[in-house]
Amino acid sequence: MKNKNERLAEVLALAPVIPVLQFDDPDTAVLTSQALVAGGLPVIEITLRTPQALACISAVAKHVDGAVVGAGTVMTPAMMSDCVSIGCQFLVSPGATQELIDANRKVDVPLLPGVATPSEAMGLMAEGYEFLKFFPAEQAGGAAYLKSLAPVLQGLKFCPTGGLTEEKAPQYLALDNVICVGGSWVAPKDLIAAGDWDGISALAATATGLGQ
Repeated sequence: MKNKNERLAEVLALAPVIPVLQFDDPDTAVLTSQALVAGGLPVIEITLRTPQALACISAVAKHVDGAVVGAGTVMTPAMMSDCVSIGCQFLVSPGATQELIDANRKVDVPLLPGVATPSEAMGLMAEGYEFLKFFPAEQAGGAAYLKSLAPVLQGLKFCPTGGLTEEKAPQYLALDNVICVGGSWVAPKDLIAAGDWDGISALAATATGLGQ
């Protein structure tokens, strides 16, 4: 049986970009996720920033064929437990507390914890983590900063998230210590509001080529 690092590696390697999204209603979450999957981005992170977030995650997990749905902004063991119970396939946190790390040992769903400094990364390496979210990527130093960490934090792979755009993403994806990036530009709010699912699929299709 594969361990959590191995399973997370498989998820993060499915596409160069993970859409990081928030929704107010499950129907919109399903339609948006279907458009993203159709465009070639199967891995979707739905953040726990709205009252309907859990319902949206559950709906996508149940009704979107081909989607690998995860929960973002997981900050407490209770939030982690709620997400695991509704079918999340991975968990993402903006940072990492010892309480959250201990809680993740008790569940079978992998966690992608956030870091912004070498000390935070070293602490998570000591806990057995091999994949980390670099957040907030642009504000914390960008691609140049992440590149400078590669020689000293060997063995770690990052998913930079925060402030990335279609133009900036290739700078990160070119780095050896980056496995994928996270961003919201592939499903902008105006296209979601307009129900322009073809437009979202087109943006997703463009994003799939960024890592090549």
